[in-house]
Order: sequence, then structure tokens, then C-alpha cells
Amino acid sequence: MDLKDRAASIRRRIILMNSRAGAGHTGADLSETDILTALYFRVLNISPDRLEDPDRDRFVLSKGHGVGGYYATLAEAGYLDAELLETYLQDDSRCPGHPVRQKTPGVEVNTGGLGHGMPLSCGMALAAKKSHRTYRTFCLCGDGELQEGSNWEAAMAASHFGLDNLILIIDRNELQLADRTEHIMALNPLPDKLRSFGFDVRETDGNDPVGLAGILQSLKPGDGRPFAVIARTTKGRGVSFIENRPAWHHRVPKGDEIASAIKELE
Repeated sequence: MDLKDRAASIRRRIILMNSRAGAGHTGADLSETDILTALYFRVLNISPDRLEDPDRDRFVLSKGHGVGGYYATLAEAGYLDAELLETYLQDDSRCPGHPVRQKTPGVEVNTGGLGHGMPLSCGMALAAKKSHRTYRTFCLCGDGELQEGSNWEAAMAASHFGLDNLILIIDRNELQLADRTEHIMALNPLPDKLRSFGFDVRETDGNDPVGLAGILQSLKPGDGRPFAVIARTTKGRGVSFIENRPAWHHRVPKGDEIASAIKELE
């Protein structure tokens, strides 16, 4: 199965999972799907049978509210029993509302408080340097999340400590909870800001998993600069009536919307 077919399958899982649970962050889940597909089916040096391998790559979902897309990807990739998706958001489920390492196979670290994933990722990358290990740390942030100052403190540290084994991926869909990012707290010129903090910056179509995978595979440590990939995406990607609509940040498909969404994704 190619990456685009994988992404479509993951999106179908998201629609069914969120509608069954009656809650979730559908727009964010669909936005990040192609990024997660590229990572888990082409890029990350990790597999379900070696989750504790000290040389595995680390992945941190800093935008923890997008956990529905994360669970669907883990199930698609064999890290998580697909039947567990039916328990999403239920009491004591192994698939809670934010990533929890102690509950879900494949989750590297607990996240959900926005602005914390990047600092944690810097710590992991620095640990690799100090222990002379070759693993890389990939951190997926939302663009609205970059309004949290802790990210920029972490960015300074990443550059200062020469963390060229750190790859920050920004899900740049330009929407957050209730409006466009540029209306709430402008981020542009985002590439220039990241470069000024010492990052090697790339920009790409974040809804093209093949192209994105190629870029991520090309990023090699060596010059002491951390990497930032601005992945330009459409929030709600794949379902026309969800795409680019702020109302779907925290909505889930209901009734006829479920069948309509699945039909578009087939």
C-alpha cells in the first residue's frame, strides 16, 4: 500500500473513531495525517517489536490534542490493536484524550500541555548527544502552539547545544481553536523567525506524504543546526465539508456526515 492509500485509511479510522466517541479534534487529526504517515511508514527508525530499543528514533506529538490521528496511525502501523480505537475517550481506556506513555504502546512521552513537546524533544536530543547515540528526535507541533513562549526558549537551547539530531515539524494549517493564527497572534514571517534562532529551515506541502518523507529522509546531522520543517497543510484535509473550517477544531461527524466523509475518503 502506498503512502497516499495509507493516509486515506488512517483518515477513515479517524472519522469512525471520533464519531463513535462523540468527541475529539477532527480537524487537527485530519491535518496531521499525512505527516504521521510519512513518519511511521517511511522515516522513523522504530518498529512495534522494539519499542524500548535505546537506539530507536523518538517521536513527540507536542500537539497532543491531535491524539486521535496519532492513535489511528499507530493502529494502522501495527503498534496498537485496532479494536482499542473503539474505546477512544472511554473511562480507563488505553486511548485517552491526550498521549499517555503508561497507557498506549508506541507513545514516547505524555503530552497535551501545549508548548511542552519541543522542550522535551530538546532534552531527548541532548541526551542522545551526551550518550553518543545516533537516534534522532522528531517533534510535531501545531502552528497555533508556537504562540507559547516555551517553544522559543527551547529553540534557543536547540541552537545553543548544536542539536542537529532534532527535527521540528510544524503542522502549518494556519488555523487554531477559533480563528486563523494570523488573526489571533501572527506568526509570519515564520521561516525567518526560525532561521534567526539558528534552525535549518525547509518548507513543503505537508499534505504530500511522499514529498514530505523525501525531505525528512534527506535531513542529516552534521553542521550543528537543528532542523525545522514547515509542513503547509489544510486543516480537516480529505473531507470537503471539514476542510479549512475553524468550527471543526472540536467537532465530530454525526449522522449523514459520517457516511459522506467516508465516501470522500474511499
